[in-house]
Amino acid sequence: MPPFFNSRMFHFLLKVHLLLLCTAVSTAIATPVGMTYNPSTSKLLLPDHVSSSIQSLHFPVVRLLDPTPLSIRAFAYTNITLLLSISNHLIPSFAANRSAASIWLYSHVLPYHPRTHFSLISVGSDVISSANNDITIDPYAVLPAMRNLYLSLHELGIRTISVSTTFSFMNIMTSSFPPSSAEFQDPVNSMIIRPLLQFLDETNSSFLINIYPYNVYRIKSEIPIGYALFQENPHNFRDDIITGVRYRNLFDMMVDAVIAAMAVTGHENIPLIVTETGWPSTRNNEAQTEANRNYAEMYLKGLMMHLRSGMGTPLRKEGVAEAYIYQLFDEDEKNIEYSSGSIDSRSMHGGQNWGIMYDNMSMKYKIDFSHSERFFGKDKELVEMVLGLHLLVVAVLLLQ
Repeated sequence: MPPFFNSRMFHFLLKVHLLLLCTAVSTAIATPVGMTYNPSTSKLLLPDHVSSSIQSLHFPVVRLLDPTPLSIRAFAYTNITLLLSISNHLIPSFAANRSAASIWLYSHVLPYHPRTHFSLISVGSDVISSANNDITIDPYAVLPAMRNLYLSLHELGIRTISVSTTFSFMNIMTSSFPPSSAEFQDPVNSMIIRPLLQFLDETNSSFLINIYPYNVYRIKSEIPIGYALFQENPHNFRDDIITGVRYRNLFDMMVDAVIAAMAVTGHENIPLIVTETGWPSTRNNEAQTEANRNYAEMYLKGLMMHLRSGMGTPLRKEGVAEAYIYQLFDEDEKNIEYSSGSIDSRSMHGGQNWGIMYDNMSMKYKIDFSHSERFFGKDKELVEMVLGLHLLVVAVLLLQ
């Protein structure tokens, strides 16, 4: 052993190393937080410029609504992974003919894969609500469309991209409280969701859902505003009257309601991705006093802090697989045709702004999104320190 390392010092160093290693192993893994970007809401901005702006904010994942080849190409050779959400109007053709799905892949995925990273393709979004407003959209065509897209991907030799569809919490859940008794609404549950969950299980895909605590808060007056905004307060909690589990925020309560409903169908282990969440910064009538910039910033800061903690939810310790903030830019409600994206949040509260940036690409809020990756700040530093100490101990052992 080198003269500067006596036996006592070595054993002390080894104990510290083991203690830090155990701490690092037990450190919670944070949920990746991404951003929703709809190219149609920012037609005057070049996708390359938007991509650069998103990279500067350090979002590891981006959800593209109604993606164009130009917007997809803008993320080539970046460290950003894309979740593509295709238009609801493409569902009938995808369901009727696999070649339609293949043609779409040839123009939107194949030219850019693997230079652009793709994780998942959502076949439409909030199709159930869309079908109520558009007779050309058939919710029962979603699963056949998903199957054809999945088969087309495999025919092209692409097995790293999953296929799913996006639901809205408000349109498929019986209730949010108590979470343990939540179920999916019928007949949507038996006719659409159960077969779809089986497909997701078979293909190792994820269940996608838009979760807006703002919407639940608006219709349930007994919910304190701080509970919806992740504010720490002795009175900001709700106990599940069946399980006794305590919930400290509305977001976790809604997430666990979805997980409980999935458990009823026998598919509670399917990964859950929150494809949209956010808070409006403007109101469209005088009654919506809680729709303001201050509350929007509080919600986003609370969301980021909560997901960074890696604490998960009472029913799922690892938490949601990913969460996407809605959205990058405000959109003109009068000029946007909602072919994809959550309709419930915008039809219920049309005219509100949900973006985190202005059209000139300046930030609306003072929020640090730079630690949106899987490992955050101190957790990453701790892992690096443990690895360095590990190498030091190994080196000492080799020199004995």
